[in-house]
Amino acid sequence: MNAAIWWIRRDLRLYDNQALDAALRTGNSIVPVFVLDPTLLDSPYVGPKRLSFLFTGLRLLDQDLRERGSRLIVRRGEPIRELTRVCEESQAGTIFAEPDFSTYACRRDARAGRLLPVKWVGSPALRSPGSVLKADGQPYVVYTPFSRTWQEAPPPKRSALLPSPKRLTTPVGLASEPIPDNPALDPQIPFKPGEKPARKSLQAFVEGENAPVYQYGRRRDRLDLSGTSRLSPYLRFGMLSIREAVTSAYEAINSARDREERRGAQTWLNELIWRDFYLHNLYHFPRVRRENFRYPHIRWQNDGEQFTDWCSGQTGYPVIDASMRQLAATGWMHNRARMIVASFLTKDLLIDWRWGEQWFMRHLVDGDPAANNGGWQWSAGTGTDAAPYFRIFNPISQSEIHDPQGEHIRCWIPELKKVPDEYLHAPWKMPETIQTQAGCRIGRDYPLPIVDHSWARERALDTYSQAKDKQT
Repeated sequence: MNAAIWWIRRDLRLYDNQALDAALRTGNSIVPVFVLDPTLLDSPYVGPKRLSFLFTGLRLLDQDLRERGSRLIVRRGEPIRELTRVCEESQAGTIFAEPDFSTYACRRDARAGRLLPVKWVGSPALRSPGSVLKADGQPYVVYTPFSRTWQEAPPPKRSALLPSPKRLTTPVGLASEPIPDNPALDPQIPFKPGEKPARKSLQAFVEGENAPVYQYGRRRDRLDLSGTSRLSPYLRFGMLSIREAVTSAYEAINSARDREERRGAQTWLNELIWRDFYLHNLYHFPRVRRENFRYPHIRWQNDGEQFTDWCSGQTGYPVIDASMRQLAATGWMHNRARMIVASFLTKDLLIDWRWGEQWFMRHLVDGDPAANNGGWQWSAGTGTDAAPYFRIFNPISQSEIHDPQGEHIRCWIPELKKVPDEYLHAPWKMPETIQTQAGCRIGRDYPLPIVDHSWARERALDTYSQAKDKQT
């Protein structure tokens, strides 16, 4: 046997790649393989922005490989069939791959493990699913005790991170499909694909005395500020190692100069732990992709016209509409905004969270099955460790708190640019004279609210209360 296959899935990087390192340790030549899987590419949960980000990332990975004497081998088709062919063509004896934990990935990988010489190495989570359990061996369904157990294990050390290989050898003569150039990378996507931009973004977030990570605790919920790490697309595709991200979080905590800075860095680490928590949930409870974890008897209204208004940013609530338009234009939305728009869809409109989950997956560059599902079920009050069903975000007060000067709103809703601050979060309250002065007639230039929040809140409380009674 004269080759080892590195089966690339969501680990598009050379630095700290455990599967690649394991393949290199065989001492054989390496065959980096990415399979364009029609089941994933044609899924209704896939959209052009995320695909273009992936394809551009693959081209950049190919460049990095070629600089080291290797190249990316791309095949299109059913993964096991294509990998069998590559094994035969390269005489490879082993396939090394990082496991994945979506419902489809688990089925695919279980079959691959039966039919191919696969060795699973590493994980997209820092602590792989199955490694953080209660004392009785059962999985956690509440975040806080999960987090405590997660943090009891030793933190990763920078010395354990694996360097990028300097030289790679790949057998010649292996056929490769071209990496698709359609869809083209949308210039409005606010992230540069690839491992180098990913690591540069991490460094900018955590390094230096005044690093943004230290203000993360007090700035992360502001829609008008760049207070988040914005690393989620890189973690989604493994352009950034989760071990490097968590290592950086611990280093920032230990380097903090005061309690406030330490709180900021710890809050970011908590968010990385939430990412692990949702991966574990999906692995242990795959049914959450199809159904409510709790409250199965909610009577959704599922009004198609209201869903269209929500999707297109025409609900009449500025914070909702600005955030939905940001998503459509850029493929990204602030996490606080994700919670606000999800609460509005599921509670104010009583539209099934699965409708919103799919819409997000079709548009988010960082769309991740575990995190997206976990976030939607949290907002809907139906998931593991979900927000209580009676927690219903008020879109007006949320807007006033997290976008106080209306910069987020004015950026994405040009119709409201001249609306005075005092009316910006609830423009339907403007007197007609001020509407005229602002050049924005409510009901003509910008819609009236499609639902009254106070009434909708009472309806949601009643609906969820009935569902709770049926469950008990």
